Amino acid sequence: MSSDALGARATLKTPAGDRTYYKLDAVGDVAALPFSIRVLLEAALRQCDDYIVTADHIKAIAGYNAQSVGEVEIPFTPGRVVLQDFTGVPAVVDLAAMRTAMARMGGDPRKVNPLVPCDLVIDHSVQVDAFGSDVALRINSEKEFDRNAERYNFLKWGQKAFNNFRVVPPATGIVHQVNLEYLAKVVWEKDSVLYPDSLVGTDSHTTMINGLGVLGWGVGGIEAEAVMLGQPIYMLLPEVVGFKLTGKLPEGCTATDLVLRVTEMLRKHGVVSKFVEFYGEGMDAMPLANRATIANMAPEYGATMGFFPVDDQTLKYMRLTGRDESLIDTVEAYCKANHFWRDPASSEKIVYSSTLELDMSTVEPALAGPKRPQDRINLSDMKRKWNDDLANTFGVDVANTTTLVNNPTGGWAEEGGAPPHQVGNQPDATAATAVVEDEHAGANGGATVTYDGKTFKLQHGAVVIAAITSCTNTSNPEVLIAAGLVAKKAHQRGLTRKPWVKTSLAPGSKVVTEYYAKAGLTEHLDALGFNLVGYGCTTCIGNSGPLPDEISEAVNTHDLVVTSVLSGNRNFEGRVNKDVKANYLASPPLVVAYAIAGNVNVDLTREPLGKDKSGVDVFLKDIWPTQKEIQDVIQSSVNRAEFIEQYASVFEGSDEWKAIEGGEGMLFDWKEESTYIQEPPFFVDLPAEPRKIESISDARCLLKLGDSVTTDHISPAGNIKKDSPAGRYLTDKGVPVSMFNSYGSRRGNDRVMVRGTFANIRVRNHLAPGTEGGVTTNFKTGKVEAVFDAAVDYGAALTSDKDLQTRPDAPALIVLAGKDYGMGSSRDWAAKGTFLLGVRAVIAESYERIHRSNLVGMGVLPLQFKNGQTAASLGLDGTEKFSIDIDESLKPGQDVSVIAVRESGPDEGNDADGDATTIQFVCKCRIDTPVEVDYYKNGGILHTVLRKLK
Repeated sequence: MSSDALGARATLKTPAGDRTYYKLDAVGDVAALPFSIRVLLEAALRQCDDYIVTADHIKAIAGYNAQSVGEVEIPFTPGRVVLQDFTGVPAVVDLAAMRTAMARMGGDPRKVNPLVPCDLVIDHSVQVDAFGSDVALRINSEKEFDRNAERYNFLKWGQKAFNNFRVVPPATGIVHQVNLEYLAKVVWEKDSVLYPDSLVGTDSHTTMINGLGVLGWGVGGIEAEAVMLGQPIYMLLPEVVGFKLTGKLPEGCTATDLVLRVTEMLRKHGVVSKFVEFYGEGMDAMPLANRATIANMAPEYGATMGFFPVDDQTLKYMRLTGRDESLIDTVEAYCKANHFWRDPASSEKIVYSSTLELDMSTVEPALAGPKRPQDRINLSDMKRKWNDDLANTFGVDVANTTTLVNNPTGGWAEEGGAPPHQVGNQPDATAATAVVEDEHAGANGGATVTYDGKTFKLQHGAVVIAAITSCTNTSNPEVLIAAGLVAKKAHQRGLTRKPWVKTSLAPGSKVVTEYYAKAGLTEHLDALGFNLVGYGCTTCIGNSGPLPDEISEAVNTHDLVVTSVLSGNRNFEGRVNKDVKANYLASPPLVVAYAIAGNVNVDLTREPLGKDKSGVDVFLKDIWPTQKEIQDVIQSSVNRAEFIEQYASVFEGSDEWKAIEGGEGMLFDWKEESTYIQEPPFFVDLPAEPRKIESISDARCLLKLGDSVTTDHISPAGNIKKDSPAGRYLTDKGVPVSMFNSYGSRRGNDRVMVRGTFANIRVRNHLAPGTEGGVTTNFKTGKVEAVFDAAVDYGAALTSDKDLQTRPDAPALIVLAGKDYGMGSSRDWAAKGTFLLGVRAVIAESYERIHRSNLVGMGVLPLQFKNGQTAASLGLDGTEKFSIDIDESLKPGQDVSVIAVRESGPDEGNDADGDATTIQFVCKCRIDTPVEVDYYKNGGILHTVLRKLK
């Protein structure tokens, strides 16, 4: 309860009666404060207890100066937590382990329990094994339960053992869409007190809820667990970048095209660790689903979140999605009374740290790729950019590759010479067009494949995966209806997908399939192979499933650079599918188009997709729906009743889910034979007092990495290779390869996950030049071997032996890296696995926000090269031994001295004595706040919390 030192408590009349709220006016005029900062201010006013939150914190937030933010630390306690199962299972495993540790320490295990509402949505476990058939959903669901029964049993135990913890069963939807359409309230009420809805989530795309005016962002599972246990997030007041939207999208453009442009602009501007807040007249008529699409991709543009304040569009969406009218009226009354309501007059008074502006009428249809979501490509430039990337990014000798095209006269000829077809013109009878049936192409480096009764030529650029997937777009009726209409028009003209394309439809809630059926679009999507494969996060997270054996073999035998086109937010290398090197983000209707084209080596703005039943060229513009067509379908097919019906039994689940009983008891019964759930070593034999901060001496470099290393590179979510350390472990446990499942599904088992750290097939370690995959040079033997095997040989890795926890004699390891280290998913195992390998420090040029926090949360020291310095500029090659000078006086952001010593012969540029080269340099400590120093000293956040609870 707030001490209300500033007299902020007030009363508001609502449809449900008088309610208490904490008015922002109590601190003076807040008109210049960004809306997102106002939410932080309200939380401080309401939670002020003169202990965790003090009057000084309130004054610091109220005095926020966007032009000179400084480094002001504040505590923020979100109202709730959302989790998905890939990241949620290890979070619950940690809580179960903390209970076990608490019992061992003689404390009360019941103290380890969520103190705020927590919802876990099982959405990441479905995999696209079956596709392109009416039975795909049933087959994939059966396989999901077969593979994950042990995990689901554990979650059922957790649901009974913990209070404030609910589980949304499999085959319901994607966590962010369920949150947007059902869980979020915009304004929350507890004990008759109203306050803005706020949350953190264990998925980086938790930011999607910002589109609804709800403050929330992704954190690592470690930090989320601390929030669950009642701990605040200690954060520095952020800069807030204002992004002004004007105009409206032109005909033919989608919200996906808009968000790719926004992502490109904000990445260029630089918004890591900042809030982005949208404003401007362009928002007045912008549907909330479009706002959610933009907010969703905040991790891709690097921001902590992308916030849209509450306004009439918010209320309209709440009404559509079945929220109670009393709640909607309360939201309006509260937001207007307490300065959370967006209107043009109030928005113009807000002061931002910096601003950008986009006239939405200038947006063009686009894709992004082939490896990063910020690398936008105009659709009109896609063919040229693909050929450039084929040569320069993927190293294909295009000079010796002849690209053949379909001549409208029926023959085949080399490309060139024909006048192009222009968008908006009538089809040109002499226009050249992209490959339609690759079996007719000549000697251009392809492979002849026979699959599913068809023989064809598979070539570079072939689209082998076309997926309508991901929370970014499947919550948006406009782009999904557009995809359905493209499929309908294509089907009616006689077009279909190419036989080598693995197609899938994985919506984020059952509402989508309801309005597809009502609009009569399901049959047309099915006809093009976009059959329903499941409700959940599939291709975007790496659950694309295997390619057909014949296609996979051809790709690998002939070293083909094949592609995926997906309506997702993540296209990092090695993430979507192990066989696919080039991955492109696109709107759902463009996904359908590329499935028909079958290759990205095509200019869809000028060249036909194929021929209709009469042999007439069909261009993309011929089957692209108008905005009026899309809106007409939405008006007739998407309504409030569907949302109410589908969410009425959201927590019940299928008969298969109901049949899972789950264990009993306050403590989990750990089983040594389990390959899914193990007690992690983090809290075993935890000493009562934290260790002293001491220098790191003679640490070996385990990996030396370049720029843009993602959390997928560090801790992959997808396929487990048979011959990898994790694969060998599972084989030794008697698990057949067919039941390996994925790294993401086995995050409850530290023994799998430590073996999978840095096991991504695309990671490039400079200590093992000329290689690709999770290998390094073991400096003890000089051999190149798996990263895990080297760490074990060094004696640094913590494997299944729980007595290895922070052994005093264990040698330390470090990682060297470039810019944006740890970008991507909020993956706590990227930090946990790093710690378990024996890595005690990372030295990088810059960090992504969540991963830096997670490293600190696991007791791993993040250091940052000084501006202008890199490993290369300092002459570091990774063969050195590193000593890092730190002690109990460690302070946030301080300079830290590092000495690297390279043992070398007399001819290698060494010191005059011929024994060694010494390189001394200074780094910035990226432990950013005083409380993070405490976390680091304790060995991590959860160690700190556990000691406090004891």
